This record gives sequence, C-alpha cells and structure tokens, in this order.
Amino acid sequence: MHAIFILWLREVKKYSRSRAQIVASLGQPLLYLLVLGFGLGPVFQKSGNGSYLQFVAPGVIGMTVLFTSVFSGIALLFDRQFGFLKETLVAPVPRIRIMIGRTLGGATVAMLQGTLIFAVCVIAGFRPVSLAAIPLGFLFMALIAIVFAAFGTAIGSGLQDMQGFQLIMNFLVLPIFFLSGALFPLHNLPKLLSFITRLDPLSYGVDGLRGALTGETQFGIMTNLAALGVIGVGLLFLGAWRFSKIEI
Repeated sequence: MHAIFILWLREVKKYSRSRAQIVASLGQPLLYLLVLGFGLGPVFQKSGNGSYLQFVAPGVIGMTVLFTSVFSGIALLFDRQFGFLKETLVAPVPRIRIMIGRTLGGATVAMLQGTLIFAVCVIAGFRPVSLAAIPLGFLFMALIAIVFAAFGTAIGSGLQDMQGFQLIMNFLVLPIFFLSGALFPLHNLPKLLSFITRLDPLSYGVDGLRGALTGETQFGIMTNLAALGVIGVGLLFLGAWRFSKIEI
C-alpha cells in the first residue's frame, strides 16, 4: 500500500507543478463548451430539446476526464524514453502495485481537470438539477477516470516509441469521444450507429454524468454504473497484465 501511495502522490505532484500544462489542457474543452454550447444553442432549442449548454456540459466534462486519463497512461512512453520507468520497475515492489499506483494517480489528475471544467461550466451558465446530485456526478467522473487511465496504461505498455501515439489518438481516443453522445443525443440514431455507441465505454460515463447532473439519461443510472464498473475491472486486469509484460 505504501508503494501505491508513493506512485499516486508522484503523479499528482507532476500535475501540480506544471501550471502551463494545466492552462493548455483547458483550451480544447473550453472551445467545445463556448463555441458549441453557445453557437449551436439556438438550433438545439428550436428543435425542442432545450438548452444545448445544459446538454453539452456533461459531455465536455467527460471529454476532459477521458483525454487526461488516457494521456496519463500513455505517459509511460516518456518515462521509458528518459529512464524513469526503468528506475521504477527495478524497485522491489510487485508490478501490479506500480500499475495501480500510476492508474490511481492518473485518475486523480483527470478528476482535478474535470473539476476545473465543471467550475467553468457553472460560470458559463450550466446548472445541475440539484446540489445533492453533484456527488453522484463526481462518482461518474471517478469511474471514467479509472476506466480510461487503465486503458491508457494498457496501450502505453505496448507502445515502444511515440510514432504510434498519433495512430492511437486518431483511431481509438477520438472515435471513443465522438461516439459517446457527448455532443449529440443518442436516441433516434440509425441502428448500426446506435449499436456502436453502446459498445463505447464513454457512452455510459457521459450518460451517467448527464443523468446525475441534469436528470436526463438514455440508459439509466444503474445501468451506467454497472457498465462502467464491469469495464473498469476488465481494463484494470488488462492493464496489469500488459504492464507486467514490459521489458526493462
């Protein structure tokens, strides 16, 4: 447990020391929130779906947690390149604890980023359905963070250099985001697209966030919690197995 705590603390400290990274990481979520939230608001309202800002804010929060947590796993590449990973792996600590510590650290950083974006959303005009719903929203943020931090670790454990990074972004992370329902409703979709969105883990995270914060849900709160829990456990096992295969 001590090793897990040390690795968790190391990941959080790296985040807290990089103020420029914090500011830069807010750029894309703010772009989606302000440009889409206010730009498409009149169109969304005319279609009878209410405020688009209320709809898109949980999706933007989910997007922030997704990218931050995945990048924390892929940061294994940087640690490998500069020798930090080797120093960690030669320590007399089981690799499963190293993986758990890194995953929890990355998930915590993603939660902090998501909290910042949540505050920005409130300033921009987003209003949760009630204050009592906010803790449930943070639970979904935590589940999203753990799921995709483990997912990032599984990916980063298999990459040898940064050449594969762009492929991962274009063919995995971006489709996961765009197919999650973060930017558009998931009802009344074509059957094939509806089936694909149900295979997307982030769909359950965004829908859970939206259900907790606005009261509108496509799959149901319990279904979202169960799906994220099962997927999270599976990805943690996968990430641990992939991490154990890293060669020093």
